[in-house]
Amino acid sequence: MADNAWLGKVRQARRLLRDGGTLNGIFCKATAPEFIECVGHAGFDFCILDMEHGPSGFETLQHLIRAAEVSGVMPFVRTRDALEVSIAAPLDLGAAGIQVPQVASRDTADSVVRAARFAPTGQRGVCRFVRAAAFSAIGRAEYFAAANEALVILQLEGTCLDAYAEIAKTPGVDILFIGPYDLSQKLGLNGDIENPRVQEEIRKIIEVAKANGKTVGIFADTLGQARLWKSLGCQYIAYSVDVGLFYNVCRETAQALKGL
Repeated sequence: MADNAWLGKVRQARRLLRDGGTLNGIFCKATAPEFIECVGHAGFDFCILDMEHGPSGFETLQHLIRAAEVSGVMPFVRTRDALEVSIAAPLDLGAAGIQVPQVASRDTADSVVRAARFAPTGQRGVCRFVRAAAFSAIGRAEYFAAANEALVILQLEGTCLDAYAEIAKTPGVDILFIGPYDLSQKLGLNGDIENPRVQEEIRKIIEVAKANGKTVGIFADTLGQARLWKSLGCQYIAYSVDVGLFYNVCRETAQALKGL
């Protein structure tokens, strides 16, 4: 009988977060499985396979998820949107969780949870002949129970604090994730995520989320940002992007070689 590929790691991650620990990961836009294997072997806890701003389709996504499983890193998928099919399809392929962008209301949060969970906590479309169930090699009861432990992560990218307080009360939501760049745009400060107004708004969102008992996640461009947000209680840190980190190393190496 086959086993769920990521269930043990997800349970371990939940315990770590409950104990005040931090999960560190990276956004991944590259479509090469080798990149994902490198992320895992490097020691990251999770990778976010990006379907919102990346080029991956579902056929490519399944290979990236396989690479994550091979290298021991939890594969979360940032969906294109909050539609049911966009949420269920990555989970059918074996994602350890979904990260849904642009969530601005309790209604949307409830809808995401319903789409991500099987009954009795949701109404996800039922099919056991999918990769996540080892194409039916995993028993029915075992598969449905394990599938309902996938992490649900919602991205908060605006300034609706009252709405966010309601979203934070949604059963079945594991992590509230702050998108600093989208937030800066909503404040009329496109991309200026170091601006005091943006940082103050982030602090407010962290306070609202934590006051309602939710784990807080955030994107960080630099180690300094990561250190700051961790000190303020963020426990799910998505550090930069695979192609950006690769570019930085290539640039630094090329410049160093030219200077020899």
